[in-house]
Amino acid sequence: MGVGKSTVCQLMKKKLNNSVFLDGDWCWDAHPLQVNEETKKMVLQNICFLLNQFIHCSAYQNIIFCWVLHEQSIIDSLVANLDKADCEIRIISLICSEPVLRTRLMSDVNTGKRSADVIERSCKRLSNYTALRTEKINTDGKTPQAIADEIIMVQPSVIL
Repeated sequence: MGVGKSTVCQLMKKKLNNSVFLDGDWCWDAHPLQVNEETKKMVLQNICFLLNQFIHCSAYQNIIFCWVLHEQSIIDSLVANLDKADCEIRIISLICSEPVLRTRLMSDVNTGKRSADVIERSCKRLSNYTALRTEKINTDGKTPQAIADEIIMVQPSVIL
């Protein structure tokens, strides 16, 4: 939350030919948001279904997916349920320092995009990313455009 995932992915979608973008939050956009075992299982199934549909569609060469993936088990579950026969997967974690994250999230809180409780919740998750088996890209001091360019230097079929 707050590292620029959605913004960077939207830019990548426009820069890459034959691309499609899936934001995992779109598969779980409910009010009120209910987080329990049933809904967690459902959202993972929804995401995998959509990603596999994109993988099997000849119209798309580049599939861009973003979601808060703060646990290796979530990443492993998603990857295990994808049809990887005809694609390469590149798993990237966008990270930033705690002061930068706090500043970005506070800006969103001040404009009404997020509620204030997101700040502490997001800051607590920062340390989780060091343990992930992902490529890390630090977003501190970089524009979304520069981050998108850095990611697409290597062009796999699916970017998580």
